[in-house]
Amino acid sequence: MNHSSSEKEPETIEPLRYLSKKEMAAVESELLRDYRFGQQQLIEIWGHASAIAITKAYPLSSLSKKQPTVLVICGPDQNGSIGLVCARHLRIFEYEPTIFYPKRSPNSLHQDFTVQCEKMDIPFLSYLPTEVQLINDAYNLVIDAILGPETDLKDVKEPYSGILLTLKQVKIPIASVDVPSGWDIDEANKDGINPEVLISLTVPKKCATSFSGKHFLAGRFLPYDMQKKYELNLPEFPGTECLIEL
Repeated sequence: MNHSSSEKEPETIEPLRYLSKKEMAAVESELLRDYRFGQQQLIEIWGHASAIAITKAYPLSSLSKKQPTVLVICGPDQNGSIGLVCARHLRIFEYEPTIFYPKRSPNSLHQDFTVQCEKMDIPFLSYLPTEVQLINDAYNLVIDAILGPETDLKDVKEPYSGILLTLKQVKIPIASVDVPSGWDIDEANKDGINPEVLISLTVPKKCATSFSGKHFLAGRFLPYDMQKKYELNLPEFPGTECLIEL
């Protein structure tokens, strides 16, 4: 007897799409222009989700040092502000973040996030030790929020080129926000840092296809119409979680 007519065809799940720099810029522009998301709102969503990803990857109980210290290194643009928000939420989650923010943005929106961290008594380093052992001894991990998808790698100068050289030598884990600093968003890593954890924001970028560490997709807010338009094939997030491990 043939049961084939009553049997359901298995659903084919399309693979998650990894976006190029150009595609990601289009997504972000549409969120801001057509859906009226605010820049500050997006940075807050992403920073909060990044902090939660850190708590999943490095729970307080798993940290090797007596104090739950975390070094958050922030760049001058949007990724740096996401790092500031991440640090603030980690403080609320009872971690002890310290921020290194060598070139503060003149943008008032980014300055707001700096003030919020200062008001919560999160310390800011005046310089990054070049002696790597000092970093290894003082912190459980480093959060890399330095160079975001918007960065043109040809324009990376000091202090960031020096910071990347230091991060290539540290022995403690690195968790990168959105794109590991020094990686070309559209290509596999050739000469960037080597993070243990990558927190992709909203949609993973093309460079993440070559990432072999622990990979989170964070930020669960993208309107369904946009998901469909860009054929993102986002995974099903568990329950009410704002992130998922890929």
